[in-house]
Formats: sequence, C-alpha cells, structure tokens
Amino acid sequence: MKNFIAIGNVITVAAPAAVKSGDLVLVGSLFGVAARDAASGEQVELNTGGVYDLPKAASQAWTVGVQVYWDNTAKVATNVVGTNTLIGVATVAVDGAAGSTIGRVRLNPAF
Repeated sequence: MKNFIAIGNVITVAAPAAVKSGDLVLVGSLFGVAARDAASGEQVELNTGGVYDLPKAASQAWTVGVQVYWDNTAKVATNVVGTNTLIGVATVAVDGAAGSTIGRVRLNPAF
C-alpha cells in the first residue's frame, strides 16, 4: 500500500511535560508509556499497546476485563468513567479492600 505509514503501537509525539522512561503520558486522547526520557516539547515515543503495571486508585476493586481509564489529574488508573480517558482493560483482578495501588492493564492502541 502506498499510504501505509506504520503499525502504530509506537507513536512519536511532543512531550506535554518532562517525562522519564516508563512515565504515563496523555496527549489529547492518545495515551501511552514513554519509551525514554524527554524534555517538555521534545519528541518522545509512546508505547500505546501492551500490558503494563500502572498506578491505580487504592480503594478500587477491579475484575478481569473491566474497562480502565486514566485520571490525568490524580495520575492514576481508575474504573471510574467521569471525564477520564479510556486506556484499556484490567488483566488481573484486584481486591480494593487490600489497598493495592498497582493494577495490570492491557492498553488499547485503537480507539
């Protein structure tokens, strides 16, 4: 195909702020994990697919397959829709009563 550019699991964007490798980055509704350190405004590659352990709201219980959203204000993954951005689904159940602050998420590279 003459118009094919890339598979799209890695997207290069201008960093909205200084980021470190592994930081979670939201640009509009594009969400990904920074592949390297970058200064604000510098081009950085975001991994938009795959399975990652992400910081999550501590009080929430997750079931496998529940939709996960990014709360860009609190900088945590959550199962609350509100004004948050859909980023993927939980791949491991998490007991909210246990106070876990990490959730395993399969990022959704297609919206």
